[in-house]
Amino acid sequence: MKPRTPPDSPLLFDTAPLVPDFRLELKARKAGHWPVAGADEAGRGPLAGPVVAAAVILDPKRIPEGLNDSKQLSAQRREELFVQILATATVSIASSSSTRIDETDIRKASLDAMRRAICSLAVPASYVLTDGLDVPPGLECPGQAVVKGDARSVSIAAASIVAKVTRDRMMARAHNVFPDYGFAAHAGYGTAQHRAGIEKHGPCSLHRMSFRPLRKGEDGPETDELIPE
Repeated sequence: MKPRTPPDSPLLFDTAPLVPDFRLELKARKAGHWPVAGADEAGRGPLAGPVVAAAVILDPKRIPEGLNDSKQLSAQRREELFVQILATATVSIASSSSTRIDETDIRKASLDAMRRAICSLAVPASYVLTDGLDVPPGLECPGQAVVKGDARSVSIAAASIVAKVTRDRMMARAHNVFPDYGFAAHAGYGTAQHRAGIEKHGPCSLHRMSFRPLRKGEDGPETDELIPE
């Protein structure tokens, strides 16, 4: 018989899913920074469409229940939380087009969209928590990059939901203009349906020509990421 794992075993902490909370925001507040914004983006991996960033300052007394990494939520739950976030928080949204992505690169375009979202908040942030490895350059306040931030900070989680829902809605509208690619179904990610549409009809103005398989003659950025719901 195998021994039982002790309740305080590190294994349990390593495998347990992260649940976002408000601790990073409170830590920044204790250090004299308030208000604190969370920022995240959606759409780094698709073959088409913009990358969208959001910045959110939550009201500590009105934090919507169930905030989490947008990828961990159903589309319906994201839509519900999107409405609650906009009703209770200070929110700003910005995007970088496929043209901007091709002119620079996806990392620079993502950070620029995040910077513009943060700088456009109606209430200026005193401190920023961003998802990933980078704090956007050019901010007027200090910030902290948080690995897996959308699973650790409710402010970043809220920003991830706003960015994801906004981008999905944009791509659903793009489907009405460019119906040959199925944008409403996959939001521009490299699904078999999308690749077949490109093969048959060629790219449209929303496609990122610097990404494989659209970039010809050279290797562009790899985009075969997991396709979110």
